[in-house]
Amino acid sequence: MKNRCKWCGTDPMYVAYHDDEWGVPVHDDRRLFEFLILEGAQAGLSWITILKKRENYRRAFHGFDYNRIATYTETDVGRLIADPGIVRNRLKIGSAIKNARGIIGIQEEHGSLDTYLWRDVEGIPRQNAWQSMAEIPVKTQLSDMMSKDLKKRGFSFVGSTICYAFMQAVGIVNDHTTDCFRHEEIKRAARAG
Repeated sequence: MKNRCKWCGTDPMYVAYHDDEWGVPVHDDRRLFEFLILEGAQAGLSWITILKKRENYRRAFHGFDYNRIATYTETDVGRLIADPGIVRNRLKIGSAIKNARGIIGIQEEHGSLDTYLWRDVEGIPRQNAWQSMAEIPVKTQLSDMMSKDLKKRGFSFVGSTICYAFMQAVGIVNDHTTDCFRHEEIKRAARAG
């Protein structure tokens, strides 16, 4: 049996997410936007709740096409609030629209969301070596900086804790515990580059 980070438990969906996605570097702007929106949607909820709704989010938000989402109107907001497959929170829905518009601004300035998000680690995932979940921080100086800059650009639901969870999910940091089989695999992949 493989050793995994304790947070993923035994739910097959959670285990698959842990084994196949969490901590794997993401460089596609649409996927980065998806994770940013889902991490914001998670605020006050568990990740498994959002994970179970992810396909509904993909459908409801047009595959996380941020160009399309940036043009959403009050009619779209009403459609989303009526959708039982997602978290029907007006502030979180509004945030997704506002953040989609922010992505376009970042792309105009930096060329891509990928370039912008990965610049502070120079494109190379930070390799942490936490031995237990108790050691893993909920935010760091890097997530503080990301949060502050995104907020300055008009983003919402991007507090430092949300930004750090996002950084963990998209592989900007490798926060698999050292006893987890994925820790070394992701570390090796980062070295191979």
